[in-house]
Amino acid sequence: MSAAQSDIAIRQVAANGIEISVALAGDGPAVLLLHGFPHTWQLWRAVIGPLAQRHRVIAPDLRGLGGSTRATDGYDARALADDAAALLTALGEPRATVVAIDAAVPAAFLLALRRPGPVDRLVLMESLLGTLPGAETFLAGGPPWWFGFHAVPGLAERVLAGNEPAYLDWFLRIGTLGRGVPEAIRDAFVAAYTGVESLRCAFSYYRAMPETAEQIRAAVTATRLTVPTLAIGAHPVGDALASQLRPVADDLRSHLIPDSGHIIPLDRPDALLPLLTEFIDSDNR
Repeated sequence: MSAAQSDIAIRQVAANGIEISVALAGDGPAVLLLHGFPHTWQLWRAVIGPLAQRHRVIAPDLRGLGGSTRATDGYDARALADDAAALLTALGEPRATVVAIDAAVPAAFLLALRRPGPVDRLVLMESLLGTLPGAETFLAGGPPWWFGFHAVPGLAERVLAGNEPAYLDWFLRIGTLGRGVPEAIRDAFVAAYTGVESLRCAFSYYRAMPETAEQIRAAVTATRLTVPTLAIGAHPVGDALASQLRPVADDLRSHLIPDSGHIIPLDRPDALLPLLTEFIDSDNR
């Protein structure tokens, strides 16, 4: 383990009406790392150390997840974008590169679209942006089956209570093309998503998807994405996210990582890190 990674500090930060548990490491220009489902800040374990050599790395547990407040509401992209902006303000960071994957992507996109001031650069991975055109091929067979299961209020958390490890292990296996994740990180994810209340918060992200999609649709009719943006795809989303971004972004780069599952930061950190560092540290800031 690198010295930078061993110096990770966990803090509770009051922001936007909740307590956000956040991992902090390093000094320098800020990089905000936003995880998805079924993850916590530990999704970024393999990249925090190297990034922290030149940056202040900020990796929160999203609203309702991990060590953050189990909020009753606020799981739509606009509210989550407000969480991110408030966290940066509370930490005294006027600007940051924002890196998001999976369920955090819509919030990061809205943050950069609605309030580009705090966003220096934007990296989006392995997700879709509501119903924006460009993802038709990916969605030809319908959305992933668990979207509907998670979206039914009260159902999935009661069905899965007591069976969380087996359920999460399935996502961790398919998200790494069968390779799995380190045992300690797997155990941290399972602990974070065990219990009816923890699951309710996780599935609230899916239940807010219609509201999030409408927020994104309305936002792109009013403005364009002006911050430099990098879209990174793997399996299964591929280039669908870049295809959605292309018509609405002024400065877009995209990259597909071969032989990588959905959980890129844990499955292929060796391929991800060079992309992040080159994009974050390039001169045309």
